[in-house]
Amino acid sequence: MKKLLLTFYIFFAALLFAQQKPTLFLIGDSTMANKENPDKNPEHGWGQMLPLLMTSGIEIQNHATNGRSSKSFRTEGRWDKVMKQLKKGDFIIIQFGHNDQKINDSARFTNPYTQYRANLERYVNETRAKGAYPILMTSIVRRNFNENGVLVDTHKEYPLVVRMVANDLKVPMVDLQLLTEQMEISYGPERSKKLHLHYKKGEVDYYPEGKDDDTHLSKLGAESIAKRATVSLKNMKTGLENFIK
Repeated sequence: MKKLLLTFYIFFAALLFAQQKPTLFLIGDSTMANKENPDKNPEHGWGQMLPLLMTSGIEIQNHATNGRSSKSFRTEGRWDKVMKQLKKGDFIIIQFGHNDQKINDSARFTNPYTQYRANLERYVNETRAKGAYPILMTSIVRRNFNENGVLVDTHKEYPLVVRMVANDLKVPMVDLQLLTEQMEISYGPERSKKLHLHYKKGEVDYYPEGKDDDTHLSKLGAESIAKRATVSLKNMKTGLENFIK
């Protein structure tokens, strides 16, 4: 009987611990998203690399999806799926901007100072209403060097609005624009191709016709950004730092 009670106690304690285990949700676009066939596919999202840098004390759900903006992520019902699971003590990293710029696409475009800002504020407020902790991130930069070797910004007002929302609503923020700008510059115009998807025809099986993509990330690029992001998170007092290796 004692053995049975002990077994039940251990099972109940393990179940209680599992229920209390926090979850880190990621919402955003393709630069953060998990990619299919990671063993063969050269493209990786930086969020895809986070499990390697976090402890087993937290669950990670990466809901970031290719092509989504702060608007379409909600209208497609993807935010509802997160909200149904979100519980007190969880964390959400919010990173949009790349696709909010799509001015010829009414399903995705948002005006940075009105719709985009309102969307970010709504994500933050709804997260807090659940007792969870929002963390904002600016977009990663594109590899966009001019003829003089200067990295030229492509995101315009969108990262600024993220900073404004973070400041006004007192939300922890990781400035990935700054961190990835520093990374690209440190690699330089030519070597920075290794951070992205640059392959000649026949060089890799996954892209038989070759590839020249300065937005999306190679495994090296994704790993480098994930490490920089977690270093910043480690230095913040959000509670998430307790789950970073």
